[in-house]
Formats: sequence, structure tokens, C-alpha cells
Amino acid sequence: MHWKKLYAAVFVIALCPAMTFAGSITGKVTYTGNPAKPHPIDMSREPSCKAQYRTPPVSETVVTGPGNTLQNVLVYISQGADDANPPAQAVTLTQKGCRYVPHVIALHTGQDLDVVNEDRTSHNVHPEPQVNREWNKSQPPGAAPIRVKFDQPEFILVKCNLHPWMRGWLAVLKTNHYAITGENGTFTLPDLKPGKYTITAWQEDYGTKTADVTITGNETKNVDFTFVAHP
Repeated sequence: MHWKKLYAAVFVIALCPAMTFAGSITGKVTYTGNPAKPHPIDMSREPSCKAQYRTPPVSETVVTGPGNTLQNVLVYISQGADDANPPAQAVTLTQKGCRYVPHVIALHTGQDLDVVNEDRTSHNVHPEPQVNREWNKSQPPGAAPIRVKFDQPEFILVKCNLHPWMRGWLAVLKTNHYAITGENGTFTLPDLKPGKYTITAWQEDYGTKTADVTITGNETKNVDFTFVAHP
């Protein structure tokens, strides 16, 4: 009997180093108040883009969903995460229908960003950073992707000088733990080690909300954010 107990103890000790504790944070982003109605975009000056829409497209500054949910809200760990290394894979920002897809994109400092043009017209890609290097590049149809990196974290407005309605956001972060809400306003931040974290939710027109969360093991904590909408 003694050798069986000893074997079991050795097995547990050998297994423990491989065991990891990973929690997660989930939640929903909603609003109160009355958000401004999105205004229609006139693309008549670019027929090849206009033809891609059954109904006129509208602005994406504030996109709402059922149950007062908010889309395109970036939720990320602003303090507590140890994410010094950027992912090896590139993030892609696509110009399609004379819009930036997705409207809000997140990437790590030092991570590759590929800007792609899928339209039959030329675009002029012009990010407007405050602390990173500003650049402005033309991209005709069928051109190779524009590959760039950003060294410092910041939220960068990107626009097209040829099509003034084209607006998007590049969220350059120092973390790999982030999510961008879809139509239902929900988000999930998985694979979190035990520790204390500050979670930030950012909406381009409504600003930021923060919350502190402590993860102690294999658990899921719920954190909801509510923004006050204004017309």
C-alpha cells in the first residue's frame, strides 16, 4: 500500500508544474440617454463604392444594438497584464466599400499592421497619431498591402484624404488582452493569471470607463460598463 501512495504523491507533484490557473472577465457594454442618430453618407462621387450598398450607409461614430447595447467599444486590460511581446501575426485593416473594416481595430505595439485595398478605386491612408510617426500613403486598386508598425501606445484616427467620410480607429496597446464589442455589446477577456487588473472600456465619442477586477483562479468575473449617450 505504501508504494501506491508514494506513486500517487509523485504523480501529483509532477503534474502540478504543468497545471495553470486561468480566469476570465466577461461583460456587456450598454448606454443610457439618447445617442445621436447616425447620418447617411453620400457616396455618389464614388459610384463603385455606392453600388456596394442596397441602402445608403451611415456613420459609425456610435453604433447601437438591441437592448441599448453599444458596438465598436474596445475593452482591454490597461493595468496588470504582462504582455511585453507582440504577436507574430499581423492585424489587417481593410478598405472596402470606401469604409474601414473593421471600424475600430486593436493591435500591440510593435505588431505588424497590413492595410489592404479591396475597392476598385484608389485610397489615401492617413493615420493621425500624436506620439507615433505620422504617415500618408496612396494605395491604388490591386496594390500590395501597406505594412507598418507603431512603437508607442495610443488611439489613432485614420482617414482617407480622397474620401472625407472614411474614418476609422487604430488602438495601439501594450497588451494582448482586449476585445471589441459586436452587435450584442458583449466582450470576453480570457486566459488571465491570478492577479489584480484594471479594465478600460473606450468608445470614440463617449470616452472611457474603468473597473478594477481581481482574479484568484479558474473563475469568470462579470464586469458591465454603461456609457451616458448624448445627442
